[in-house]
Amino acid sequence: MFDALEHGKMLKLFRKKAKMTQEDIAEELNITQSCVSKYESGRKVLDLSTFLKWINITNSEIPAAAMLFGMDTVNMVTQLMPMVPMFIGGLFNWML
Repeated sequence: MFDALEHGKMLKLFRKKAKMTQEDIAEELNITQSCVSKYESGRKVLDLSTFLKWINITNSEIPAAAMLFGMDTVNMVTQLMPMVPMFIGGLFNWML
């Protein structure tokens, strides 16, 4: 179930970790500070485009993925990523 309040808290955390004020992120997103406040308090839900811009502006891609997909999925992907070049290299050598 979607909990706007919990997601709002995460948005606020992303913003604060980026050392940005509500006014700063509002300016970057081309919205009002009041709108940012509503997102962070869970009174309003972000659309996907604004959410993606928010996480890019605050450099919060990994924490956002953990929030959306659960930490287990993020941990799995993080552990598998170093293996991708080895797999591709091994596959390439096998083909030769």
